[in-house]
Amino acid sequence: MKRTITAALSLAAGAVAFGQAAMGQAIALPNISDITRECVDCHQKADPGLYQQWGTSTHYRANVGCYECHNADKRDPDAFDHYGNTISVLVTPKDCARCHSREVEEFAGSHHSKAGRILGSLDNVLAEVVEGNKGLHTMAFTEGVSAAAVNGCWQCHGSEIKVLAGGKLDPATYPNSGIGRINPDGTEGSCNACHTRHDFSVAQARHPDTCGKCHLGPDHPQKEIYEESKHGINFFSKINDMNLDNEKWIVGEDYWAAPTCATCHMSATKTQSVTHDIGMRISWNNRPAVSVRPEVSDAKMGLPGANVPWQVRRQNMKDVCLNCHETQWVENFYVQYDGLVDLYNTKFAKPGLELMALAKPLMKPTAFANKIDWTWFELWHHEGRRARHAAAMMAPDYTHWHGTYEIARNFYSEFIPELEELVERASHASDPSKVKAAEALQAKIDEILNTDDHKWYLGKMDPSEQAARKQAAEDFKKRYDK
Repeated sequence: MKRTITAALSLAAGAVAFGQAAMGQAIALPNISDITRECVDCHQKADPGLYQQWGTSTHYRANVGCYECHNADKRDPDAFDHYGNTISVLVTPKDCARCHSREVEEFAGSHHSKAGRILGSLDNVLAEVVEGNKGLHTMAFTEGVSAAAVNGCWQCHGSEIKVLAGGKLDPATYPNSGIGRINPDGTEGSCNACHTRHDFSVAQARHPDTCGKCHLGPDHPQKEIYEESKHGINFFSKINDMNLDNEKWIVGEDYWAAPTCATCHMSATKTQSVTHDIGMRISWNNRPAVSVRPEVSDAKMGLPGANVPWQVRRQNMKDVCLNCHETQWVENFYVQYDGLVDLYNTKFAKPGLELMALAKPLMKPTAFANKIDWTWFELWHHEGRRARHAAAMMAPDYTHWHGTYEIARNFYSEFIPELEELVERASHASDPSKVKAAEALQAKIDEILNTDDHKWYLGKMDPSEQAARKQAAEDFKKRYDK
């Protein structure tokens, strides 16, 4: 356990207790401690950039410095002696909780803090095995580890910090500011994922570019989605009106030009306090192949949000929206959003999962050893997420051309034909179980393709709908073909 700062620090203005019992909320010290002054005397010369960053911070103005954050107990696995003082390089959520207990408690209950648990997921199988090898050797990984995982997945999701002799940190696991970093003291998370050290700027944490360190790219392009949305357009055109460094920063009161990621998911409104649990305003979890309500995924992870129903979370978000939009706008938005999630779940995700389950006996048993593994993975993990996230944040191009269009194109031109190839190949197998599995898969393909959602593919569109579509096409030509 990191030891608390006590009166023994001999603060210049007199002894001030800074112990665990006195802590819980951020406070200011009357003076910079003598030990921190010693740190500053050296690091001002050795690390001038860090010194300048700290000098612009609220910590500096509160006389909170190097030692107040980096002090350690000799029993800590990452503790080491540094010119007579016991410190550690890592500053973990447990350390931050000395002054920011409420924020840390909320963060610990969030999905952000659990991001490091990706280490056993399909994503990490890709980085460790499919993309990588064991060519990176360190003291903690004598058998080797994948540089693709170290430099990719772990830098956003967080590594499991490995401590070497003398409090040194294994280079495969540090430096790392992944938001779900697994720390030697048992905590999960890294506060400086969003509050970059050593200035810990609140303005930076509120800026959408900060979230873009991780929330971008083919599988969760929230940053790109935000930039396309009217919210993002307003933000970047009116950034000087955003008041990002204001301490209070209540939407509709301290700013009204546009919301940022923080506005919607974390920051204060006139009726809500700041929260560091980013799931408390989310009414769908769009990470899985099939969207689920957030309390369902919270329950699986053992998070306190399991007891907070999605209706409460949605009302929390509506409270944010209503600072700029009127009730009809907000209610109608959610009708549109829910409709897109339902479309994706019903037409593609649930049938896809059923088909993949029936296809398993006809496939190579190793994940990603089959072409269809990649096709299905990208359908839900890339295109499916893009469509759902984009609808949630109102980016039409990402919803359609990067989302539902690509889902449909790959479902009909790749996924279904690849399933039919598996059926054809297994139909002639000498193994009766393979033939039976092929028959079951073909029956399910036929069943799904003959539903109202998919029968157009078989040329079985309802005649009345076909006639209506023909009439609409003719009306379009009359209007525009001149």
